[in-house]
Amino acid sequence: MPPLRLLFVCVENSNRSQMAEAFARIHGRALGLEVDAWSAGSRPSGVVNPKAIASMAELGYDLAVHRSKSLAEVEALEHDAVVTMGCGDACPWVKARRRVDWQIPDPKQFEPADFRKVRDLVSAKVRALLEELT
Repeated sequence: MPPLRLLFVCVENSNRSQMAEAFARIHGRALGLEVDAWSAGSRPSGVVNPKAIASMAELGYDLAVHRSKSLAEVEALEHDAVVTMGCGDACPWVKARRRVDWQIPDPKQFEPADFRKVRDLVSAKVRALLEELT
């Protein structure tokens, strides 16, 4: 079976989509799947939020190795699924077999406890998506 190609998109590509990319890799590995995960932003900030890095470090994942990317870097690729994080019109069309929109709040201004709640919501949604696609 070829790898699942997933793209997670939010506006800045600094929080939600970065964590989703990481969880696709983490959960894919745990489920015995080959997953090719990407994330991008419609207006990338150019940095991964230190709160996201700290939040993922609590789970043993080094998000500091990720970088904030533009949709222009990934739009030519064909994806099995593109997941937007509630960015609405700011997320243009990207070629994919399936499109999903998750209405997840942007946690960039959240305190650590609320940031973790968003992280855990992203984790659960990514795991459910992987199970649904396989």
